Amino acid sequence: MSEHLSIVQQLGVAALVLASVLWVAGLARMLRRDHAALMTDPRSLRALPRQSPPLVECVELSPHERDAFAGLVRQFSKGH
Repeated sequence: MSEHLSIVQQLGVAALVLASVLWVAGLARMLRRDHAALMTDPRSLRALPRQSPPLVECVELSPHERDAFAGLVRQFSKGH
């Protein structure tokens, strides 16, 4: 079969195979490094960004808005 392929095609296949092998080796190295870091310090996951707690938001409602909200809660509660 290789006698039907040009040298450019054979070089292209070789380049793709080499790139695939290098990618798999890099991925294995990265996973091994993260696994070793995780075993020493469970909080050091590099794949996950550091997350901060959500900010608490508070809005003051007027008496009319509180009554309207209470009416909505009663309306939705009747269905259950």
